[in-house]
Amino acid sequence: MILARVEGSVIATKKNPKMTGHKLLVIRPLVIDTPKATAFKPGASTLVAVDSLGAGEGDVVLVVQGSSARLAADDKSAPVDAVVVGIVDQVDIAKQQVFRAS
Repeated sequence: MILARVEGSVIATKKNPKMTGHKLLVIRPLVIDTPKATAFKPGASTLVAVDSLGAGEGDVVLVVQGSSARLAADDKSAPVDAVVVGIVDQVDIAKQQVFRAS
């Protein structure tokens, strides 16, 4: 699983028919700021993930990719490579709170 922040959404009126009705989000994976491990910092790249939960811009989410994403999608035959499977409330590392949703 990947921790990521939702940065926006994608609208695609022409797409594979199996993708109709799926909300698409632009997400940026997060990395732990080491060596302190007291905060996240944004990763260098973004990707598009199917939203299965109703996440919104600014949310920190859990994302699965690959075969796990196809299993998490409503239609296992849909051409999906990344799916949001959780909206994060809090992250603790080494007994320190790194993130808490407001």
